[in-house]
Amino acid sequence: MTQGWKPRVLGLVAYLASLSRSSVLGLALALCCLWVAVFTLLLSKDSEAAKLLLDYSSYSIFPYPFTIQNLMYLFFFFCLGDLFVRWVVAQRELGYLQQAYLPEDDEVVLQPAELGSIRERVIDHYDAENGFLPRLIDQSILQFQTSRSVDQTVSVLNSTLELIMHRVDLRYSAIRYVVWVIPTIGFIGTVVGISRSLILIDPGKMDLPAITGGLAIAFYTTIMALVLSAVLVFLLHVVQKSEEMALNQAGDYCLKNLINRLYSGSAG
Repeated sequence: MTQGWKPRVLGLVAYLASLSRSSVLGLALALCCLWVAVFTLLLSKDSEAAKLLLDYSSYSIFPYPFTIQNLMYLFFFFCLGDLFVRWVVAQRELGYLQQAYLPEDDEVVLQPAELGSIRERVIDHYDAENGFLPRLIDQSILQFQTSRSVDQTVSVLNSTLELIMHRVDLRYSAIRYVVWVIPTIGFIGTVVGISRSLILIDPGKMDLPAITGGLAIAFYTTIMALVLSAVLVFLLHVVQKSEEMALNQAGDYCLKNLINRLYSGSAG
Protein backbone atom coordinates (compact mmCIF):
# COMPACT_ATOMS: atom_id res chain seq x y z
CA MET A 1 0.00 0.00 0.00
CA THR A 2 2.87 2.39 0.78
CA GLN A 3 4.26 2.02 -2.75
CA GLY A 4 0.91 1.83 -4.51
CA TRP A 5 1.05 5.51 -5.41
CA LYS A 6 4.04 5.09 -7.72
CA PRO A 7 2.24 3.09 -10.44
CA ARG A 8 -0.68 5.50 -10.22
CA VAL A 9 1.56 8.53 -10.68
CA LEU A 10 3.37 6.88 -13.58
CA GLY A 11 0.04 5.94 -15.11
CA LEU A 12 -1.21 9.52 -14.76
CA VAL A 13 1.95 10.89 -16.39
CA ALA A 14 1.63 8.36 -19.22
CA TYR A 15 -2.00 9.37 -19.74
CA LEU A 16 -1.14 13.08 -19.82
CA ALA A 17 1.72 12.36 -22.21
CA SER A 18 -0.73 10.76 -24.63
CA LEU A 19 -2.90 13.89 -24.81
CA SER A 20 -2.63 16.55 -27.48
CA ARG A 21 -1.07 19.93 -26.73
CA SER A 22 -4.46 21.67 -26.74
CA SER A 23 -5.85 19.13 -24.25
CA VAL A 24 -2.87 19.56 -21.92
CA LEU A 25 -3.20 23.35 -22.05
CA GLY A 26 -6.91 23.05 -21.32
CA LEU A 27 -6.16 20.88 -18.28
CA ALA A 28 -3.52 23.37 -17.15
CA LEU A 29 -6.03 26.23 -17.25
CA ALA A 30 -8.56 24.09 -15.38
CA LEU A 31 -5.89 23.37 -12.77
CA CYS A 32 -5.32 27.11 -12.47
CA CYS A 33 -8.99 27.66 -11.69
CA LEU A 34 -8.84 24.84 -9.12
CA TRP A 35 -5.72 26.39 -7.56
CA VAL A 36 -7.45 29.75 -7.12
CA ALA A 37 -10.64 28.16 -5.80
CA VAL A 38 -8.82 26.03 -3.22
CA PHE A 39 -6.78 28.92 -1.85
CA THR A 40 -9.87 31.13 -1.80
CA LEU A 41 -11.56 28.58 0.44
CA LEU A 42 -8.53 27.93 2.63
CA LEU A 43 -7.43 31.51 3.21
CA SER A 44 -9.57 33.98 5.09
CA LYS A 45 -10.28 37.27 3.40
CA ASP A 46 -7.94 40.15 4.34
CA SER A 47 -5.33 37.78 5.80
CA GLU A 48 -1.75 38.50 4.78
CA ALA A 49 -1.50 35.21 2.90
CA ALA A 50 -4.72 35.97 1.00
CA LYS A 51 -3.43 39.42 0.07
CA LEU A 52 -0.06 38.07 -1.04
CA LEU A 53 -1.24 35.05 -3.01
CA LEU A 54 -4.61 36.20 -4.34
CA ASP A 55 -5.12 39.90 -3.57
CA TYR A 56 -8.19 38.66 -1.70
CA SER A 57 -8.89 41.84 0.26
CA SER A 58 -11.73 44.19 1.04
CA TYR A 59 -9.57 47.10 -0.11
CA SER A 60 -8.45 45.61 -3.40
CA ILE A 61 -8.82 47.75 -6.49
CA PHE A 62 -9.99 44.83 -8.58
CA PRO A 63 -13.22 42.85 -8.10
CA TYR A 64 -12.33 39.38 -6.90
CA PRO A 65 -11.37 36.96 -8.50
CA PHE A 66 -10.25 39.26 -11.35
CA THR A 67 -7.02 40.31 -9.65
CA ILE A 68 -3.44 40.79 -10.84
CA GLN A 69 -2.26 37.68 -8.98
CA ASN A 70 -4.92 35.46 -10.51
CA LEU A 71 -4.11 36.77 -13.98
CA MET A 72 -0.47 35.87 -13.39
CA TYR A 73 -1.53 32.38 -12.29
CA LEU A 74 -3.40 32.02 -15.57
CA PHE A 75 -0.23 32.69 -17.56
CA PHE A 76 1.85 30.61 -15.15
CA PHE A 77 -0.24 27.45 -15.50
CA PHE A 78 -0.49 27.91 -19.26
CA CYS A 79 3.29 27.98 -19.36
CA LEU A 80 3.52 24.91 -17.11
CA GLY A 81 1.26 23.01 -19.50
CA ASP A 82 3.35 23.99 -22.51
CA LEU A 83 6.56 23.05 -20.69
CA PHE A 84 5.08 19.65 -19.86
CA VAL A 85 4.33 19.10 -23.55
CA ARG A 86 7.90 20.00 -24.46
CA TRP A 87 9.25 17.69 -21.72
CA VAL A 88 7.17 14.80 -23.08
CA VAL A 89 8.54 15.47 -26.56
CA ALA A 90 12.10 15.51 -25.21
CA GLN A 91 11.62 12.16 -23.46
CA ARG A 92 10.10 10.68 -26.61
CA GLU A 93 13.05 11.90 -28.67
CA LEU A 94 15.49 10.37 -26.18
CA GLY A 95 13.55 7.12 -26.47
CA TYR A 96 14.33 6.90 -30.19
CA LEU A 97 17.98 6.43 -29.25
CA GLN A 98 17.08 3.08 -27.69
CA GLN A 99 15.43 1.69 -30.84
CA ALA A 100 18.70 0.42 -32.38
CA TYR A 101 17.89 1.69 -35.85
CA LEU A 102 21.54 1.34 -36.86
CA PRO A 103 24.20 -1.31 -36.19
CA GLU A 104 26.31 -0.34 -33.20
CA ASP A 105 29.09 -2.90 -33.56
CA ASP A 106 32.37 -1.07 -34.25
CA GLU A 107 33.38 -3.62 -36.89
CA VAL A 108 30.26 -3.25 -39.05
CA VAL A 109 30.48 -1.41 -42.37
CA LEU A 110 27.25 -0.42 -44.12
CA GLN A 111 26.99 -1.37 -47.77
CA PRO A 112 24.72 0.66 -50.10
CA ALA A 113 22.46 -2.37 -50.54
CA GLU A 114 21.75 -2.45 -46.78
CA LEU A 115 20.56 1.13 -46.51
CA GLY A 116 17.15 0.57 -48.07
CA SER A 117 15.98 -1.71 -45.27
CA ILE A 118 17.21 0.76 -42.64
CA ARG A 119 15.33 3.58 -44.31
CA GLU A 120 12.16 1.49 -44.39
CA ARG A 121 12.42 1.07 -40.62
CA VAL A 122 12.60 4.77 -39.85
CA ILE A 123 10.51 6.39 -42.58
CA ASP A 124 7.23 6.02 -40.68
CA HIS A 125 8.68 7.02 -37.29
CA TYR A 126 8.80 10.78 -37.78
CA ASP A 127 6.62 13.61 -39.01
CA ALA A 128 6.96 17.33 -39.61
CA GLU A 129 7.41 18.06 -35.89
CA ASN A 130 8.73 14.97 -34.14
CA GLY A 131 11.33 12.26 -34.61
CA PHE A 132 14.79 13.81 -34.67
CA LEU A 133 16.76 10.59 -35.08
CA PRO A 134 14.53 8.89 -37.69
CA ARG A 135 14.52 12.09 -39.75
CA LEU A 136 18.32 12.41 -39.63
CA ILE A 137 18.79 8.79 -40.65
CA ASP A 138 16.25 9.01 -43.46
CA GLN A 139 17.62 12.27 -44.90
CA SER A 140 21.22 11.05 -44.68
CA ILE A 141 20.50 7.72 -46.35
CA LEU A 142 18.45 9.38 -49.07
CA GLN A 143 21.31 11.76 -49.85
CA PHE A 144 23.87 8.96 -49.90
CA GLN A 145 21.73 6.81 -52.17
CA THR A 146 21.45 9.75 -54.56
CA SER A 147 25.05 10.97 -54.60
CA ARG A 148 27.17 8.09 -53.24
CA SER A 149 29.19 10.85 -51.57
CA VAL A 150 29.97 10.72 -47.86
CA ASP A 151 30.93 14.41 -47.87
CA GLN A 152 27.57 15.47 -49.30
CA THR A 153 25.82 13.20 -46.82
CA VAL A 154 27.65 14.88 -43.93
CA SER A 155 26.64 18.27 -45.34
CA VAL A 156 22.98 17.23 -45.45
CA LEU A 157 23.22 15.88 -41.90
CA ASN A 158 24.62 19.17 -40.62
CA SER A 159 22.01 21.22 -42.50
CA THR A 160 19.20 19.08 -41.14
CA LEU A 161 20.55 19.42 -37.60
CA GLU A 162 20.63 23.22 -37.94
CA LEU A 163 17.07 23.34 -39.26
CA ILE A 164 15.77 21.14 -36.46
CA MET A 165 17.65 23.16 -33.84
CA HIS A 166 16.06 26.35 -35.19
CA ARG A 167 12.64 24.70 -35.10
CA VAL A 168 13.17 23.58 -31.51
CA ASP A 169 14.12 27.12 -30.50
CA LEU A 170 10.97 28.51 -32.14
CA ARG A 171 8.81 26.12 -30.11
CA TYR A 172 9.84 27.95 -26.94
CA SER A 173 8.98 31.44 -28.21
CA ALA A 174 5.52 31.46 -26.60
CA ILE A 175 6.96 30.22 -23.30
CA ARG A 176 9.66 32.89 -23.31
CA TYR A 177 6.98 35.51 -24.01
CA VAL A 178 4.95 34.36 -21.00
CA VAL A 179 8.07 34.41 -18.81
CA TRP A 180 8.46 38.07 -19.84
CA VAL A 181 4.76 38.93 -19.50
CA ILE A 182 4.39 37.79 -15.87
CA PRO A 183 6.91 40.29 -14.40
CA THR A 184 5.44 42.97 -16.65
CA ILE A 185 1.98 42.33 -15.20
CA GLY A 186 3.48 42.43 -11.72
CA PHE A 187 5.07 45.81 -12.37
CA ILE A 188 1.78 47.10 -13.76
CA GLY A 189 0.17 46.05 -10.48
CA THR A 190 2.90 47.94 -8.63
CA VAL A 191 2.23 51.13 -10.58
CA VAL A 192 -1.54 50.80 -10.12
CA GLY A 193 -1.22 50.14 -6.39
CA ILE A 194 1.11 53.07 -5.73
CA SER A 195 -0.99 55.41 -7.88
CA ARG A 196 -4.13 54.47 -5.97
CA SER A 197 -2.41 55.03 -2.63
CA LEU A 198 -1.16 58.45 -3.69
CA ILE A 199 -4.65 59.47 -4.82
CA LEU A 200 -6.11 58.50 -1.44
CA ILE A 201 -3.61 60.55 0.57
CA ASP A 202 -5.61 63.46 2.00
CA PRO A 203 -4.23 65.32 5.04
CA GLY A 204 -7.74 66.15 6.15
CA LYS A 205 -9.12 62.63 5.94
CA MET A 206 -6.65 59.76 5.86
CA ASP A 207 -8.13 56.39 4.91
CA LEU A 208 -5.25 54.24 6.14
CA PRO A 209 -6.80 50.83 5.34
CA ALA A 210 -7.42 51.85 1.73
CA ILE A 211 -3.93 53.32 1.41
CA THR A 212 -2.24 50.23 2.85
CA GLY A 213 -4.45 48.07 0.60
CA GLY A 214 -3.11 49.89 -2.42
CA LEU A 215 0.47 49.52 -1.20
CA ALA A 216 -0.12 45.82 -0.60
CA ILE A 217 -1.10 45.43 -4.24
CA ALA A 218 1.98 47.38 -5.24
CA PHE A 219 4.45 45.17 -3.40
CA TYR A 220 2.70 41.79 -3.37
CA THR A 221 2.16 41.69 -7.12
CA THR A 222 5.86 42.33 -7.70
CA ILE A 223 6.88 39.61 -5.24
CA MET A 224 4.56 37.03 -6.80
CA ALA A 225 5.59 38.00 -10.33
CA LEU A 226 9.28 37.54 -9.54
CA VAL A 227 8.70 34.20 -7.81
CA LEU A 228 6.54 32.79 -10.61
CA SER A 229 8.89 33.98 -13.34
CA ALA A 230 11.90 32.53 -11.48
CA VAL A 231 10.21 29.12 -11.35
CA LEU A 232 9.37 29.27 -15.05
CA VAL A 233 12.89 30.35 -16.05
CA PHE A 234 14.35 27.37 -14.18
CA LEU A 235 11.89 24.90 -15.72
CA LEU A 236 12.42 26.43 -19.17
CA HIS A 237 16.16 25.90 -18.83
CA VAL A 238 15.75 22.28 -17.73
CA VAL A 239 13.21 21.31 -20.41
CA GLN A 240 14.91 23.10 -23.31
CA LYS A 241 18.24 21.60 -22.29
CA SER A 242 16.74 18.09 -22.37
CA GLU A 243 15.24 18.62 -25.83
CA GLU A 244 18.44 20.08 -27.24
CA MET A 245 20.41 17.25 -25.64
CA ALA A 246 18.12 14.75 -27.39
CA LEU A 247 18.88 16.44 -30.72
CA ASN A 248 22.63 16.50 -30.06
CA GLN A 249 22.64 12.83 -29.10
CA ALA A 250 20.64 11.98 -32.23
CA GLY A 251 23.21 13.78 -34.38
CA ASP A 252 26.09 12.05 -32.60
CA TYR A 253 24.40 8.66 -32.95
CA CYS A 254 23.83 9.22 -36.66
CA LEU A 255 27.42 10.36 -37.22
CA LYS A 256 28.92 7.46 -35.29
CA ASN A 257 26.71 4.63 -36.50
CA LEU A 258 25.77 5.75 -40.02
CA ILE A 259 28.15 8.30 -41.53
CA ASN A 260 31.32 6.65 -40.22
CA ARG A 261 30.19 3.23 -41.48
CA LEU A 262 29.18 4.17 -45.02
CA TYR A 263 31.01 2.42 -47.83
CA SER A 264 30.66 4.00 -51.24
CA GLY A 265 32.67 1.37 -53.13
CA SER A 266 34.59 4.02 -55.05
CA ALA A 267 37.98 3.43 -53.44
CA GLY A 268 38.79 0.44 -55.59
